[in-house]
Amino acid sequence: MTGNATQSKAKISVIIVNYNAGDRLRRCLEALAGQTRQADEIIVIDNGSQDDSLKLAESENPRATIIRAGENLGFAVANNRAVAKTECDWIAFLNPDAYPFADWLAKIETAITRFPDCHAFGSLQIDANNPDLLDGAGDVFHASGAPYRGHFHWPLATAPDDGECFSPCAAAAVYRKSTFEKLGGFEESFFCYCEDVDLGYRLRLAGGHAIQLSGARVLHEGSGVTGRHSAFSIYHGHRNRIWTYVRNTPAPVLLVSLPYFLCMNLMSLAACAFAGQGGAYLRAMRDAAAGLAQQMTARQRIQAARKISAWEACAMLTWSPIALFRRRADIRAIHSSKPH
Repeated sequence: MTGNATQSKAKISVIIVNYNAGDRLRRCLEALAGQTRQADEIIVIDNGSQDDSLKLAESENPRATIIRAGENLGFAVANNRAVAKTECDWIAFLNPDAYPFADWLAKIETAITRFPDCHAFGSLQIDANNPDLLDGAGDVFHASGAPYRGHFHWPLATAPDDGECFSPCAAAAVYRKSTFEKLGGFEESFFCYCEDVDLGYRLRLAGGHAIQLSGARVLHEGSGVTGRHSAFSIYHGHRNRIWTYVRNTPAPVLLVSLPYFLCMNLMSLAACAFAGQGGAYLRAMRDAAAGLAQQMTARQRIQAARKISAWEACAMLTWSPIALFRRRADIRAIHSSKPH
């Protein structure tokens, strides 16, 4: 996985997974149609929607290639299928509730040229319902095993400059296709939630880096379809964060961070119970434990392929409890890197 000095000619495919997104999908495609740098390809893969979102979308952007899955495959499987269909150099994953600014793809193309050794980029997410607030500036993975969107609901004026992030949020993330495929794509057992952090973690373990771009901006509703605090989101989010932590974290770091991890799970249980979602949380814990054998098998493969030391893996996590509670972004200085 090496850089290419001719990246300004790279082709970009935008992939959108749709599931009952309603008018959001139409608005998303409308924003893509207005790009100053048009996508080389747009793929919408529909997970068996029962609303009229796909019908509305087809009339909005006739350039889009529609793939009808016929059933709800989940975010991970659907994206992996769509990636397999494209021959473009770069993949821009875009949620149907994310609405890119007109220069979004142009900013991404500039970054691809500017950072030829980088293999992934994140977009600055702005709260679609309150554009004075950020929705996320790069995903962070805390040592407790808790992932979060950096600077979530911080003032827009506090948006960090370009820098390396732990992982780009897949609501509007860009990956080199060859890197995505070499890493094995999104983990399909997750179904949805945390696949982007898991993928970013594997990229980092392979010696790669992701750059969070301050200028590539999207408006994002955030769980606009599934609901941020729904039982569905609680279940998949907590089950998958545990799997992400277990699969990817090197053994020495697991031992050091275990007290953080246990405290986080107790605090999460209390918070979910207080919000009336204790049942969804307990189901997540039960199924996370039931799936550990499969994830430990994946762990052996991931750790065998690891190209960085346990110390380097430890250093790329966020350890501050204050950063976690404040949802502070963790954007670091950019340095050239080439995954081994």
